Amino acid sequence: MLPIIQHPKGLTFKVFVQPRSSKNQILGLHGDALKIKLTAPPVNDAANRMCIQYLAKYLEVPRSSLSVISGHHSRTKQILYHCGNKGVSEKALDYLKQLIDSLINSQKIP
Repeated sequence: MLPIIQHPKGLTFKVFVQPRSSKNQILGLHGDALKIKLTAPPVNDAANRMCIQYLAKYLEVPRSSLSVISGHHSRTKQILYHCGNKGVSEKALDYLKQLIDSLINSQKIP
């Protein structure tokens, strides 16, 4: 299971990005991170932007609710899911866990 940690601004989780892949794809877990293959190269922040765009699409959240908070120049990145000014609710935590678990367990990961 992917560890999701509470943060003062929302929830965080790790992703392991493999840039310059032949296609964008979520592969499951890589240690304690969600493994994502991306076609973008790791230059000029392209892989970070594509990572946020790709995750937002499949988590069905606005891109503005996700950001890379650490690992900008690394394959392992810490992603922040912004939960608003009211802090993190149990509902938000459960929702994110369900979304990520469904991505990991889905056989139809594009």
